[in-house]
Amino acid sequence: MKILIAAVAENNALGKNNDLLWHLPDDFKRFKALTSGHYIIMGRKTFESFPKPLPNRTHVIITRQKNYEFKDCIVVPNLEKAFEVCQNEAVVFIIGGGEIYKQALPFCDKMELTRVHASFEADTYFPEFTLDEWKLDSEEFHSKDEKHDFAFSYLTYSRK
Repeated sequence: MKILIAAVAENNALGKNNDLLWHLPDDFKRFKALTSGHYIIMGRKTFESFPKPLPNRTHVIITRQKNYEFKDCIVVPNLEKAFEVCQNEAVVFIIGGGEIYKQALPFCDKMELTRVHASFEADTYFPEFTLDEWKLDSEEFHSKDEKHDFAFSYLTYSRK
């Protein structure tokens, strides 16, 4: 199963200057809980936005850069090769960025989205998708609080 996982603003903003636009500790915990023990596919810029590789996950990094290497990570030239590397995995997460989401969306079975209830100026956006193709399976709202500057909802979609 290929699962696209992202935190997305109301205007589909994802990030700016290779950084997140918000800090939501509960969303980080959910991301960790869902992706731990699995392969995670991402673009090089997304990978380089982390202070270090995420523990207990196999990183598959997509880059056009020749000779790009990172210890204990799998580096591939495109999404097709990334899927090939993960073909024996029951669950694989696609974690960004914007262009990788756009390329992967047609191949995904499920989406785990955190919808941040605000709009932001950004340089990276989540691709548009239609509810003709996706069914909302669950929705869980979280209010703004002392740890979270924005209200947000966890949304789980499956392909129809």
